[in-house]
Amino acid sequence: MATVTETEARTDENGIVSPLAKLSEEQLEELGREFDAIHDEVYDDLGDRDRKYIVAMIEFHRTLAVAGRVLLLASRFKPAWLAGTTSLSLAKILENMEIGHNVLHGQWDWMNDPQIHSSTWDWDTASTSEAWKHSHNYIHHTYTNIRGKDKDLGYEIMRIDPHQKWHPVYLLQPIYNALLMALFEWGVAVHDMDIEAIRAGEKPKEEVLKDLKGIAGKARTQIVKDYVAWPALSGLAAAAASTALELVRGRGKPAAKGRRESLRRRLDPRRGAARRQMVEQLAGQAAQSFVRTYRTTFWADIVANIVRNLWAHAIIFCGHFPDQTYTFSKEETEDESRGAWYVRQLVGAANIEGGPMFHVWSGNLGYQVEHHLFPDMPSTRYAEIAPRVKDICERYELPYNSGPFFQQWGMVNRTILRLAFPGGKPRPKPGPYRGNDTNGSANGQPRRPESRPTGENGSGPEQSDDGVRVSMPDEE
Repeated sequence: MATVTETEARTDENGIVSPLAKLSEEQLEELGREFDAIHDEVYDDLGDRDRKYIVAMIEFHRTLAVAGRVLLLASRFKPAWLAGTTSLSLAKILENMEIGHNVLHGQWDWMNDPQIHSSTWDWDTASTSEAWKHSHNYIHHTYTNIRGKDKDLGYEIMRIDPHQKWHPVYLLQPIYNALLMALFEWGVAVHDMDIEAIRAGEKPKEEVLKDLKGIAGKARTQIVKDYVAWPALSGLAAAAASTALELVRGRGKPAAKGRRESLRRRLDPRRGAARRQMVEQLAGQAAQSFVRTYRTTFWADIVANIVRNLWAHAIIFCGHFPDQTYTFSKEETEDESRGAWYVRQLVGAANIEGGPMFHVWSGNLGYQVEHHLFPDMPSTRYAEIAPRVKDICERYELPYNSGPFFQQWGMVNRTILRLAFPGGKPRPKPGPYRGNDTNGSANGQPRRPESRPTGENGSGPEQSDDGVRVSMPDEE
């Protein structure tokens, strides 16, 4: 009589085997030590070059923002509008992705700089720092891709995994996903409130009101800054320039010849009327310049915010929802070991391939796999550790999810469209990573890393430092 192996027992109805089923407890323990060692080695090496990088990124963002605002002073001219909007869009992307997201993850808290610290940083987006850190850093990065626990899995409004029960409202998800792209920061802000807990009555009204007050405050700040103050400043500058130009032109008129001619002009009763007419004309032209420039700057700010939202939505969805990623049931992750936590992070994310500048504009979230393994590690180190992560994947026969941007983006949107309708099956998953580096120990056993000292609570993102926001809490 044939026996059922553990792997067969953990194969679902679609024939997909969880990577957790492929490794023994001893292998998971060893894998956990290897990833811990990578984390500790990088943290031991952090220093001045890392500090210079984040300071340079902040200065670069400010330069882009100032350049955009200066160009938009002349936004009534199309070339200036296009250049200013582009510069401002890039500034907002850089501030959100490479700076704000990563600072709030505590990646730079090791510097003990009170101005570049997760406890003090605020960013140009609708989410409050406090609500986002709880929803993203804690809930999402702790329970990554656990169905029913990770609230980022579809953001509570989309069916992104076939295991999710279908509801007729999902028929509309291709439409409201398009709206979410343009309004992503506001969708994330509302999501951070935990709508599911509010509906179930599990969240106290005091906390709901606190969250709403925080979002309202952020909304007020952004509306006043982007849609009132900056357009008004551009309009005033344009009005002043228009007035100055007309006055200079007026001075070009021929001067009076002789005292008698000068006296005649002064006594001319039409002089006062001419002055009033000139003032009225200047005021009219100034008002026209103000309104026109206010309007063009207003729309430039709208476009810049939408561009930032579209980019953030694309990068985040491509890093979490392509075909390659796995999701997990609550039962699979009960009594999860440290090594199993790493495996879940490894296969629950996907990288996006691109060049150095692509990774800067994406906040280095093109290395989403490395980010989920080490969310508190400075983002600039992800490219450095990627070969070591691939080596571990190869030796433990685990997948390393990666693909070009448009491949990942296409898969995500295909999933959103298909799962808007009933049914659907998980897409085929990639096999073990097979790189060119075939180094390994005899008998196919993974190499043991040199043991290294760890922190008080071991190593990795569960350290109790103020800047670290990820932990593995005990189940109730």
